[in-house]
Amino acid sequence: MNQQDAVNWILSFQKKIESSKEYLTDLDQAVGDGDHGINMNRGLQHAAGVLHEKTFETPGDVLKAVSTAFISKVGGASGPLYGSAMLKASGSCGGKETLEDEDVKAMLRAAADAVQARGRAERGEKTMYDVWEAVVRAAEEKEDIDWQHVRMKTAEAADATKEMQAKKGRAAYLGARSIGHLDPGSVSTRMLIESLAEVLESGDS
Repeated sequence: MNQQDAVNWILSFQKKIESSKEYLTDLDQAVGDGDHGINMNRGLQHAAGVLHEKTFETPGDVLKAVSTAFISKVGGASGPLYGSAMLKASGSCGGKETLEDEDVKAMLRAAADAVQARGRAERGEKTMYDVWEAVVRAAEEKEDIDWQHVRMKTAEAADATKEMQAKKGRAAYLGARSIGHLDPGSVSTRMLIESLAEVLESGDS
C-alpha cells in the first residue's frame, strides 16, 4: 500500500458515501440524530478536495490529512470517531512509503483501538467498533491478508448489529426498541473497509 493507494482508498470511500448518504441518513433517523449520511458526505467531500489539491509522500501523510478533515467537518459522534481512527492509523504508518501486509494489519489495529478508546465501546454494544474488531480479527487470521475473507467478515459484523440492543450513544436511549435496526456507523465502516479491499485487491496505484 503506497500513498496513491491511500488516496484511492479515501476517494473510493467518498464515492460510496455520496451515493449512500440518503440510506445512511434513513438508518440514523431510526436510532440517532438522523444526520450520519449528511455529515459523512460533507466531511468526505472536504477530504476529497484536500486530496486532489495536495501531494503526499506516504500513506501516513494521506491519512493524517483525512483525519483533520473528519475532525473539522463531520459533526456528531462520527467526526471524532473517524478522525481518531485515521489519526492513529496514520501514526502507525510512520514515515514508510510502502506498507506491507503486517503494516496494514497494524494500521487497522491502531484504528480499531482508537475507535474503542474514543467511544469507550466493547464488542456487542451496537457501535462501529463491532465492525472494526471483526476487521482486525479477519485481517490477522493469515500472514497475507485475505481481503475477500475480510470483506465477508466485515459485512457479517455490520449486519449483526441489527439484532443487537444499543448500549452507547443516542441509540441506547431506545433500549429494546433499538433492536431490528442497523447501526449507521457500522454500515459506513463496512463501506470504508470495502473500499480499502477493492483498492488493494486491484493493485492499481
